Amino acid sequence: MKLSTLCKRVLTGVLAAALAIGAAGCGGGGDGANKDKFLNIATGGTAGTYYPIGGAMAEIINKDVPNVNASAQATGASVANINMLKEGRVELGIVQNDITYYAVNGTEMFDETGKIENLRGVASLYPETCQFVVLESSGIKSINDLKGKMVAVGAAGSGAEANARQILEAYGITYDDVNEQFLSFADGAIALKDGTVDAAFLTAGYPTASVQDVASQNQIRLLPVEDAQADALIAKYPFYTKATIPSGAYQGFDQDVKTVSVMAILVTNEKVDANTGYEVTKAIFGNLDKIGVAHSAAKQISKDKALEGMDFIKMNEGAEKFFKE
Repeated sequence: MKLSTLCKRVLTGVLAAALAIGAAGCGGGGDGANKDKFLNIATGGTAGTYYPIGGAMAEIINKDVPNVNASAQATGASVANINMLKEGRVELGIVQNDITYYAVNGTEMFDETGKIENLRGVASLYPETCQFVVLESSGIKSINDLKGKMVAVGAAGSGAEANARQILEAYGITYDDVNEQFLSFADGAIALKDGTVDAAFLTAGYPTASVQDVASQNQIRLLPVEDAQADALIAKYPFYTKATIPSGAYQGFDQDVKTVSVMAILVTNEKVDANTGYEVTKAIFGNLDKIGVAHSAAKQISKDKALEGMDFIKMNEGAEKFFKE
């Protein structure tokens, strides 16, 4: 009898534990609200700008958004981040807005995959500036002067290469008019120093390390994008915004230079609900000082400019609500 009683008590305990575990696992009723939501933030390479900024965002979200567990992960940057968002492998990503535009419209590098329809905008962050760099000794002073020249336009199929092609187009220049070289800016900078190209193009926040390296050894010039051409670009490609590279941004170059920028933006997918989108956006924009410590580019993030270059993408409803307050 004693053994039977003991067995009954053990069985009763096991059943009770199983019921408790089952109730927690199902997440039914109010219990589900207490479970953590996981937000993976796709950034870029560990040596780049996106990674430290994404890491700072993750820390802020973990501190200020209840029941959300955020982490930043290193990735191949914009195009890779778009594909990860599309496939649901991450919930947030930092991406250039021109790359996002191509994804939403199924053009450029997304021509074969077609439109990606599950992307949602959260906020515009900071400008990534389009820069045509030449040596002062070249005598080149305008984009029109690039006709007939050797121009490093960016790696084939890259966002930067598309930017270079579109800006040249605004001046009535095609690749038939220049000797285009499909070089990343790192390689283009070397070619510029060696004199094997006349100009090199990049899209990046300034001051850019590669340009600083060229300027440390050579007198450089940045070619302006004038207002008329900038207006034409913005009318055709709504992801562009006007920008100015200030005097002194690079050693030995003391002129303000008008140009255009694309924007680094924060993007999510349709799986992130409005409440989470609101709380995440509120946390980020309530802690811009902390994000600015992570990287100097982030010091340009502001609520006043958080919707620039975002007209083409449907917004997360919660993020949109935050910016309307």
